[in-house]
Amino acid sequence: MPYLGSEDVVKELKKALCNPHIQADRLRYRNVIQRVIRYMTQGLDMSGVFMEMVKASATVDIVQKKLVYLYMCTYAPLKPDLALLAINTLCKDCSDPNPMVRGLALRSMCSLRMSKLDQWGQAEVLNFLLRYQPRSEEELFDILNLLDSFLKSGSPGVVMGATKLFLILAKKFPHVQTDVLVRVKGPLLAACSSESRELCFVALCHVRQILHSLPGHFSSHYKKFFCSYSEPHYIKLQKVEVLCELVNDENVQQVLEELRGYCTDVSADFAQAAIFAIGSIARTYTDQCVQILTELLGLRQEHITTVVVQTFRDLVWLCPQCTEAVCQALPGCEENIQDSEGKQALIWLLGVHGERIPNAPYVLEDFVENVKSETFPAVKMELLTALLRLFLSRPAECQDMLGRLLYYCIEEEKDMAVRDRGLFYYRLLLVGIDEVKRILCSPKSDPTLGLLEDPAERPVNSWASDFNTLVPVYGKSRWATISKCHGAERCGPELPKTSSFAASGPLIPEENKERVQEVPDSGALMLVPNLQLTADYFEKTWLSLKVAHQQVLPWQGEFHPDTLQMALQVVNIQTIAMSRAGARPWKAYLSAQDDTGCLFLTELLWKPENSEMQISVKQNETRTETLKSFISVLETVIGTIEEIKS
Repeated sequence: MPYLGSEDVVKELKKALCNPHIQADRLRYRNVIQRVIRYMTQGLDMSGVFMEMVKASATVDIVQKKLVYLYMCTYAPLKPDLALLAINTLCKDCSDPNPMVRGLALRSMCSLRMSKLDQWGQAEVLNFLLRYQPRSEEELFDILNLLDSFLKSGSPGVVMGATKLFLILAKKFPHVQTDVLVRVKGPLLAACSSESRELCFVALCHVRQILHSLPGHFSSHYKKFFCSYSEPHYIKLQKVEVLCELVNDENVQQVLEELRGYCTDVSADFAQAAIFAIGSIARTYTDQCVQILTELLGLRQEHITTVVVQTFRDLVWLCPQCTEAVCQALPGCEENIQDSEGKQALIWLLGVHGERIPNAPYVLEDFVENVKSETFPAVKMELLTALLRLFLSRPAECQDMLGRLLYYCIEEEKDMAVRDRGLFYYRLLLVGIDEVKRILCSPKSDPTLGLLEDPAERPVNSWASDFNTLVPVYGKSRWATISKCHGAERCGPELPKTSSFAASGPLIPEENKERVQEVPDSGALMLVPNLQLTADYFEKTWLSLKVAHQQVLPWQGEFHPDTLQMALQVVNIQTIAMSRAGARPWKAYLSAQDDTGCLFLTELLWKPENSEMQISVKQNETRTETLKSFISVLETVIGTIEEIKS
């Protein structure tokens, strides 16, 4: 046969593919298709027979299907419109009883579609494929082989979507899941170093999720999680949490040195988080960590000392072997502790291990001398228990001050919880020392509690469905609550200030806060917290609904919008907008939603000349009893504010 140019070859093959006599002969038809594939692999442009090859896909011959689908996947980017003509055949093949046909069709459909999609479209298709259930193990691995390239995508969203799909499809094959997580280690580490802070934070949350099942998965890359000075606070905190989980014998010294540097950070919160992290590592590497924590006490910084003492308290409870070192480090630290948590931790240590601390009674005596000025009831209650425990081991030094403390708590203390504890201990002493020892002399440590705080490795299947969602970011329980606020349009930015409305004012004055917090919930009504509606959505919904309830409540004297807003927040009613303080008439627009999805939109209208507050409520669902409960909550809040004002 003489040599033909590319155009002549295409014309000849096109004529042969259209010949009904060749189409009727399956072997001749397949041979023509094989010639097309051969020329294609030799570099000749065979796109001119695309339409004829699409028609050839409608066959029961599996070999012919493979050849045709290979051709279409190669030339689909050049002929996207014509490629769509093969979709019907592919969809039919996806439901074919033969698993080979189904796998072949699914692979080809993904290749046809995904090659024309951007990264967001590919991520959506991967998410959609989660609905498909392979009918056999062979088909499953065909799909995984097809999607393998997406694990290497340059788009983090595509990599995460493909990873989730692999983890869920391979739920019966743990070794495959582990292999997938090993392969996406690189993309995840790259995302953790991304310039996008949001992407970095989400990647870190997913790294922590993976570590639940593969504790040492990122240990060799621990330096990737060292914090940079310019990183925001929330990313630093996530990295510190990850570092705690990556510590092993080989890197413990380097990790501790890095955390030690964070302990003197200008941000007190970050410094305290680093100290708590060292305390967490101390459960395994006790000596090195206790030494670092002891040296930090020498800095005599209040925010550092208070957290170190709290860490010591937890450490001696879980690791009794470090008790002696902790007791030697405590003297003098009481001078740099002012907050409630730090005082409670120090007092507990002095009470439980006071027989090992020479100046323990005298430190507690200082607390007793200043008990009248102590503002935290929890500190007073801890002081009562600690002093009574120390009295059992050092009675001569503690008897007098214990008597003074009990007298004050019983006769002068106004907090009922403190007073009741003082009475209880006084009556317990009347029964006898043996009874006091039986009740108060409980174990001073319990190492087994560490097992509760460090749960065993979790299987990948326990969290695979949460991968590539917001669950790793928010946590499962919190995300479940947020998800109740369904409808993406309901979550938006806060309403900006306008000439008619102003943002919320200051919080309730301290003297009134306690009374507002006493507002009770209304029976079975459960309002969802932290609901936010955009201004546009509120206005659109408000105009589309009819008023379900309207009433007028009396209101005398001046009005304080800030107090009302804070009281409404206590019962999970959010303020969309309100007039400026002093406006006459004064308006406010409120929103709330119960746990069944029923939405309440409310308008408050205060007319000082009429000394009344008009309430108008609209519902997106007609529920009479629920509406009554909501109105009852509103009346209670407004009535409480009226009492505070008067």
